[in-house]
Amino acid sequence: MATPSALVIGSGFAGLMSALRLRQQGVSVTVLDRLARPGGKAALGWESFSSGPTVVTMPEVFRGLHRRLGLPEPQLTPARPTTRYLYPDGRVFAPEALQVAGSLDSTLAQLTRGEGQDYQRLLRAAHTMYRDAEPTFIFGPPPGPAQLARYALSGGRRAAPHLQLSQLVQSGPHLTPFWLRFATYLGADPYRAPAVLHNISWVELGLGVWHLAGGLGVLATRLAEQARQLGVQFEPDTRVEHLIVRQGRVVAAQTDRGVWTADLFVSAADRSLTRQWLGLGADPQPRGVSGFALQLQFGEHLGQAHHLLFPPDYAREWQDIRAGQLPSDPTLYLHLDGERGFLLVNAPPRPDAVTDRDGYARFLLSRLQTRLPLPVRDWLALDPARYALTAQAGALYGRAPHGLLGSLRPGWRIPGLGNLAQVGGTVHPGGGVPLSCLSGWNGAGQLLGLPYDDLDGRGAAREAIWRMHS
Repeated sequence: MATPSALVIGSGFAGLMSALRLRQQGVSVTVLDRLARPGGKAALGWESFSSGPTVVTMPEVFRGLHRRLGLPEPQLTPARPTTRYLYPDGRVFAPEALQVAGSLDSTLAQLTRGEGQDYQRLLRAAHTMYRDAEPTFIFGPPPGPAQLARYALSGGRRAAPHLQLSQLVQSGPHLTPFWLRFATYLGADPYRAPAVLHNISWVELGLGVWHLAGGLGVLATRLAEQARQLGVQFEPDTRVEHLIVRQGRVVAAQTDRGVWTADLFVSAADRSLTRQWLGLGADPQPRGVSGFALQLQFGEHLGQAHHLLFPPDYAREWQDIRAGQLPSDPTLYLHLDGERGFLLVNAPPRPDAVTDRDGYARFLLSRLQTRLPLPVRDWLALDPARYALTAQAGALYGRAPHGLLGSLRPGWRIPGLGNLAQVGGTVHPGGGVPLSCLSGWNGAGQLLGLPYDDLDGRGAAREAIWRMHS
């Protein structure tokens, strides 16, 4: 029999995982990407920098991934604390992840008695929501009606379905924005997010944040090199224009470099872009948040750390974004990695929102230097128009996860197309590198009829921490 062929569109983490799993099964694989190098959002900007995710969560997934690919165990170092939260009144809060620290003592010592009670209450709620949601929405295939009904009857009532996140996490002027900001990890406006998104905080505060030696940009390069060694063909600087469909099957991709045919197709691009390539129109749902980022070069080595600097009025930031404007005083997310840094602020999903990119970049640097002086030697700005190269309208996580069912991500298949899988951060199970890896690995596996593989994400460490916290 002839060797089946597959075309993977996009070489972010989901696309790389799809290509690797297909190739492991003997499929001839070609990967197309409009960028010059693999990595998706992590490949924008300076080549020696990562311009996308900066730290690792769910470390068991990364260890399982390396085992599946026969790669050496990844060098993961826990971040202690997970993040330093800097408030405009000078207060600093630096929580330790429960799985790393083994107890809450170091975290509670930084809080007043009332704040400590709120912190423990909300951490327990996050843990419960995460534990309930994990088998259906994280480590499992896209749920159907039966799975959704089972979740609704078992854990749904514990997810505060009639509350907004902002109502659930009210806990004073310092802790309320602390809890709200986790919803942005899925692209949500935290003041419009459902309460169930509170489960995201458990990933960081319960399971921990980890630094990967070399950074996630290096991981993308490593995965791409492994794929090449297995025989995967990469075609960079190739922009897909549309997908050609015949009798319920995709037969070819029309690109600016010609037509590419295959037996199987995987789109690791934004689902809304895939719909447009199929002639179905863009996703009608509102888009989630975009970003404005600065890659920073320092004049000295500053170690590894993650800082979050809150503005005086956190709600005002989101009022600006809802109005389609860059925030006038945004929250600053800063990652330090030796002589490099990455500064990110939330932005509206509008490529035309930035009229003076360098001017806004200098404004952000001024804000940063006022709060946390750093020896910045050089910088490069990335705005929503730049992120639009990998995401519709620059929305980093696809559709906005608002409303009671807003956090439910679309599945891996588009009805009526039996040989196309849609994977990546805009579909099940969601955004972020570990979830994108799970999506790419299993979405491609589903095309081949392979069983679901959780990449060892639900490991013994997680079960142990559940028992400890319970």
